[in-house]
Parts: sequence; structure tokens; C-alpha cells
Amino acid sequence: MTALCTICARGGSKGVKGKNVRLLNGLPLIAHSIAQARASGTFDAIAVSSDSDEILSIAREHGADFLIVRPGELASDTAAKLPVIRHCVEQAEVMLGRRTDVCVDLDATSPLRHAEDIVAVVAMLDDAAATNVITAMPARRSPYFNMVECGADKVPRLAKALEVPVVRRQDAPACFDMNASIYCWRRDALMQDPTLFTDGTRLYVMPEERSIDIDSEIDFALVELLMARAIAENGGGA
Repeated sequence: MTALCTICARGGSKGVKGKNVRLLNGLPLIAHSIAQARASGTFDAIAVSSDSDEILSIAREHGADFLIVRPGELASDTAAKLPVIRHCVEQAEVMLGRRTDVCVDLDATSPLRHAEDIVAVVAMLDDAAATNVITAMPARRSPYFNMVECGADKVPRLAKALEVPVVRRQDAPACFDMNASIYCWRRDALMQDPTLFTDGTRLYVMPEERSIDIDSEIDFALVELLMARAIAENGGGA
């Protein structure tokens, strides 16, 4: 089995300026995902896709095998992620000299995952019916209990009403927040399925302390705090 890791990181960022190269525990943010990919022992190659020369240079310095220059039409604020990953895979396969069997995308802004999470996600493809795996954490709010939406009449109502209402969140059906940490596909599913969700999609649940996706300065500060705590407790990286 040939497995490829992609890490896609744009140069522009509105929420946190230059976040992909900003230092976190002494390393550029993107370097943490490269290190986790390497530590998992799962991949034949690690490819980083970016429109930024600085990001690509840092990725090379920290061990990326392939540097993919992202075209402008895939580097805008409105560009969808799936086409970016597909482009990265196709270009990396040319450099690798063969097609991959499994493609795993690690989001550079989710640096608290463990290498063991990557290994476990890929293992879920052992299910013959599985086409792809997404990661999430248990939701803090429930659409059956304390999430509301307003209709045309502006009246707030539960987002999803049960036939028999629950009086405790713990009694509601389990719900999950996607944490944008790890996406894993069989190659053909990545290239052919038009959406992320199919009958073959599987879910890998991660704890909240490994699920923070950096999209604001508050997120960055929280990740710094959690990483420092993990280092203090375990004597190693997050």
C-alpha cells in the first residue's frame, strides 16, 4: 500500500496573520504537522501545497518530501478544499512516480493531534466498505437540546426537534463537531466522490484537547496553553 500525506497551507490568513509560519513552541506552525506525519510512520511521502514561497521553504527545511506550488485559482479565500487536495495528490504522484492507494490530509492549523491519531484513522480504512474517514470531537452543543435557529417568523426554535423532547443534553443523540484535523481517503474516492460525505464515510472521534483548529488569536493562545501543558505533563511534544 502506498500512502501519501498532504498538508495544504495558504500564505494569506485573515483571522491570524501569517499563522502557518508563526512560531508555536519554537517551531513554525506547519512544522508540527510535518513532524506528526513523519512520526506516524505511515507515509511514503509528505507533500506540502502552498502559494507561498516562504511556507514551501519552511516545509522543505522541516522535512517535506514534495513541494507543490498551488495555482492562483486554488489559493483564493473562496477556493474549496477538495480541489486543492486533489491537485496536490496529482502533482505529488508525478514526483513519486506512481499512484497512491491512500491519501491523508493534515490541516496545518490543527497541531494538537497525535501521530497515533493518524495511524488509527488510516486503520479505519481496513473496513472494506469505508471510502474515507473524517475526524471530530464530541459536540459541546446539541441541536436536539440547546442549539436554536430562527425561521422566517424570527422565533427561535430547536434546530432539530425530537418526537419526545429530552430534558438533559446527555439524553440527546450523540453529535460531533468536525475538528478539521485529519481527512483520509482511498484514492479513487478522493478523486471521484463529489462531496466529503458518502455512505462509506467513517468517523474517528478525538478528545477536545486535541481538536482545536486555529482560526483566531484566541485559538492560537489556547493551543499554546494546551501544548505547554502537554509538554509539562508528558515531557514531550503535543
